[in-house]
Amino acid sequence: MTPSPGFRKAMLAVHLTASVGWIGGVVAYLALGLATLGTRDELTIRGAWIAMEIIGWYALVPLAMTSLATGVILAVTTRWGLFRHYWVVISLILTILAVAVLLWHLPAVTTTAAIARTASPPRLAALGGDLAHPAIGMVILLIVLVLNIYKPRGLTRYGQRRERRNPTSAPEARENR
Repeated sequence: MTPSPGFRKAMLAVHLTASVGWIGGVVAYLALGLATLGTRDELTIRGAWIAMEIIGWYALVPLAMTSLATGVILAVTTRWGLFRHYWVVISLILTILAVAVLLWHLPAVTTTAAIARTASPPRLAALGGDLAHPAIGMVILLIVLVLNIYKPRGLTRYGQRRERRNPTSAPEARENR
């Protein structure tokens, strides 16, 4: 069963919204992580860690999961396929990696936010910021963004077999429609 063009457009709209929102959430998280560096202001440190926890669980996780799910739905319901093109496979792997690291890292953020809520000023100053994970995550998300915009050519072996069986189904054959 082939989904309707309306369904695919709706999925694309949700996917783009979630993906751009995910990037925006990472930018906000990075800004809070930067705010904790070099400051001794207790309220800034406490507030930043609490906000990073909230952004992580209530914005980043839902947006990341939505982006992953709608990306898979779009891949399997469009001409690109999930495993036909290298750019789709690489995007999928990088997105799964980013989601996995996010889910693995957020419990540590929750622990640090709990410490920040009650810590003494010297302990607060020692908390520092959280920049490495979100910075690497941002790079990964931007790579996926570029791959999805430019769609570099290159079929996987699976895609080559499919192309030999049905050459008119290739996205390149319908590129100018």
